Amino acid sequence: MEFRKLGHTDIQVSAICLGTMTWGEQNTEQEGHDQMDYAVDMGINFFDTAEIYAVPPRAETQGSTEKIVGTWMKKTGMRDKIILATKVAGRAPMDWLRDEGSHVEQSRAQIEEAVDKSLARLQTDYIDLYQLHWPDRRMNLFGGLGYTHYGDEINRIEDILGVLADIQKAGKVRHFGLSNETPWGIMKFLHHAEVNGDLPRMVSVQNAYNLLNRIYELGSSEIFHREGVGLLAYSPLAQGYLTGKYTNGALPQGSRKQLFDRLQRYETPAADQAIASYMNVAKKYGVDASQLANQFVTTRDFVTSNIIGATSMEQLELAVTSVDLELTEEMLADIETVHLTAPNICP
Repeated sequence: MEFRKLGHTDIQVSAICLGTMTWGEQNTEQEGHDQMDYAVDMGINFFDTAEIYAVPPRAETQGSTEKIVGTWMKKTGMRDKIILATKVAGRAPMDWLRDEGSHVEQSRAQIEEAVDKSLARLQTDYIDLYQLHWPDRRMNLFGGLGYTHYGDEINRIEDILGVLADIQKAGKVRHFGLSNETPWGIMKFLHHAEVNGDLPRMVSVQNAYNLLNRIYELGSSEIFHREGVGLLAYSPLAQGYLTGKYTNGALPQGSRKQLFDRLQRYETPAADQAIASYMNVAKKYGVDASQLANQFVTTRDFVTSNIIGATSMEQLELAVTSVDLELTEEMLADIETVHLTAPNICP
């Protein structure tokens, strides 16, 4: 397993990060423990979770994933061997996440409540990487196109950073990252940290990145090279579509699409043809389609870690061992040809 530097820190994280969001919904506690055991055996030292997991987010399962990670940490005594990342929710009309029953926002009181609850569920004294799950401002996220200016009241970025600075000084968090953020947002957070040396500097951004959605390349990838903010890429298989399991309208029993029907981000009009084209590239070279998609993400020079997820051990093994697949120049050329015919069709 290859290890890469996390932003400007001295932390080395595995090129594959273990995603956890199905634990507590599609996966049991024991299955989550089994996945963590296997990941560590394969050289993975980086786990990612969030306060709202399991998915889909709902009051009945909120926090269950962090609890599963926490019981594994306690059972194995592996806390000091793992780089642990979690997230605080952004602005949203969820009235079940906070004690007072208010809608979610990244205010001082809510962030402090969230981090303390995550620490308790994770059964740890500190979090290595604490991420803002999505911006505190209204955005066209998770499949939206373009920017709409709503002009609504938000918690200012410098104020959010001030809260994070206090959490860091208290020893609760080592470093901070962003998620589902735009190039403007990333640079604004960096700007405030630069002009006020008492504010923490973001070390990473966790955005969707896969063969159907390479938008990160258009603006944010330069930020990695110039500012050292690495991409933690999520959804490398486009929520399973790049495995081919939904081809021709197939609906496998127990799949997220069958259970929850919330994968519309990867059901745009041109998606089926693009997915079929990537399946043909994999077939041409006799490789597994999911491993081709995963290894493409892992090998991009701006990717710090590829966040993989699985509901079965078979899926997990395919994802982790994708690092052994050699992507030839011919494969990459064929991938680029498909991309140019259908660029970023699933934002």
